[in-house]
Amino acid sequence: MCSWRIPRSSARCSAPTRACAPSGRTSSRRSSATGRRILVTGQTQHVALELGDIQRGVLSPRPTPYAATYILFRIDDRGHGRELMRRASAVVTAAADSQSPLGEAWVSVAVTCYGLKALGVPQESLDTFAWEFRQGMAARAKALGDTGESSPENWEPPLGTPDVHVVLVALAADNALLEAAIDRARSAYDALPGVTAIWRQNCHALPTETEPFGYRDGISHPAVEGSGFAGSNQLEVPLKAGEFVLGYRDELGGLQTTEPEVLGRNGTYVVFRKLHQRVALFRQYLKDNSNSSEDEELLAAKIMGRWRSGAPLALSPRHDDPDLGADRHRNNNFLFAQDDPAGFITPGGCHVRRGNPRDASVAGAPRLHRMIRRGTAYGPPLPEGVLEDDGADRGLMFAFLGAHLGRQFEFVQSEWMNDGVFFGAGKAKDPVVGSNDGSGDFTIPRRPVRRRLQALPRFVVTRGGEYCFMPGLSALRWLGDLQD
Repeated sequence: MCSWRIPRSSARCSAPTRACAPSGRTSSRRSSATGRRILVTGQTQHVALELGDIQRGVLSPRPTPYAATYILFRIDDRGHGRELMRRASAVVTAAADSQSPLGEAWVSVAVTCYGLKALGVPQESLDTFAWEFRQGMAARAKALGDTGESSPENWEPPLGTPDVHVVLVALAADNALLEAAIDRARSAYDALPGVTAIWRQNCHALPTETEPFGYRDGISHPAVEGSGFAGSNQLEVPLKAGEFVLGYRDELGGLQTTEPEVLGRNGTYVVFRKLHQRVALFRQYLKDNSNSSEDEELLAAKIMGRWRSGAPLALSPRHDDPDLGADRHRNNNFLFAQDDPAGFITPGGCHVRRGNPRDASVAGAPRLHRMIRRGTAYGPPLPEGVLEDDGADRGLMFAFLGAHLGRQFEFVQSEWMNDGVFFGAGKAKDPVVGSNDGSGDFTIPRRPVRRRLQALPRFVVTRGGEYCFMPGLSALRWLGDLQD
């Protein structure tokens, strides 16, 4: 038996009587300083997050450039797994730390549901976690659009299998610092024969901050109430802390908890996905559907919602503006409802508008589906101008963080990325990451005649992934102290 007991009556999510209504109506007002509209909510409260107990990887934006690595572990011996948790609690960087224990680097640790079982967490406690987490990503593949060549039977082993128990993520400013950090972090699992490293993926962020398709990445970050980290859109108010961290009120007034509370508090769900990008195919498709290099770049911008520099169409609709794209104070400061409700500037079906409709009129409440997104490139870049696939594996390791797997990641993936009903586009999928099969299309609103791209292929193939939970530091210690 474990050294704690669960009360007979417990609930994973508690909420006030009005739990079905948002905590304050979402509306907008005009800023006296800029004259632009700002999204507001009826109630604004200041929340003091326990930053000393929250892993830094949850809330802190990543530096640039940087190098990163993902290492997966299998636990074969429960005692050694618990020792790994104890040691990890001393290595992991807290959100409150101005500097990591590893120097100019930090380490995060997450566990799968299989990992919690391997550590001996009782079923009564596991039952208080999100049911999507308990099922695992492979079991949710059809709902996520991971079908055909993206289906779990085609995933890179051991991704999506019961062998994946712990995910360690390390990042640093460069490869040398990264390896030094990993060497120091290795103290968490050295001399533990019952813990085996079974997979590793090295990643990198280029100085240009671009991903393999050539677009500037990592631009949009939501502000989290009480975190101390500013969001990238000054026109939006911070989201409730409970949207991203368990143990705090969310936008609906609900409170996500686990039993015991220490296990879930200050933790978050993390979705890790390895996404292979068909860069040559993407380039060839743009070339085949344009009549000049200028038209090709405009088409690329309409598909993404941004120019490759990162400049948004919303602020630079006719031409690229590299200075705007590189300006972190301006390149995400825009909304849609007033200036572009019909999508003539930024198409409703483009990637960035699907991922975050902001204040646009769509089915659902966009604030309830926001996530923290982190993407890191892997593999060698395809040289500029090359239109033939060289056979190399390249793409992004994606991490999505939030407190609600169902209404955040899974909703966005199934309803916004792989459907178009939410903005009146039928079954149209995201032109970049959607599970297209060559039969879909993408519409660009235009006067007097709209432009429609036909036969969209699948540009991004899922190589595998995991649903994980990133515990607070107290929870890591609690896991380490578990007793049979």
